[in-house]
Amino acid sequence: MAVRRVMPVIRSEAAQESREFYGLLGFREVMDLGWIMTLASPSSPMAQVSVMSEDRTAPVVPDVSVEVDDVDAAYAAMRESGAEIVHSLQDEEWGVRRFFVRDPNGRVINVLNHR
Repeated sequence: MAVRRVMPVIRSEAAQESREFYGLLGFREVMDLGWIMTLASPSSPMAQVSVMSEDRTAPVVPDVSVEVDDVDAAYAAMRESGAEIVHSLQDEEWGVRRFFVRDPNGRVINVLNHR
């Protein structure tokens, strides 16, 4: 299994202000679903940050997203390790397959793969 990208997720109700702030650092909007917005660097598209007011299909807002090349293998490894699965593996309507797991520090990690 390989990691494709790691992205911080900021819980916020200030999407417009965040867009403007991160825009000053060179980030541009690449996705906006109304409740989650992702900003990326045009010169380095895998450098991203998401701003999320809520998660529409999961019980909590994650702290970090980790995109892997095989989310099913990651899910199996986490379950086998006994890690706390916060949100079970599922396909989402916006084109990702994902699950949430809690890390040893209590942070919720969104592990995903684009379909």
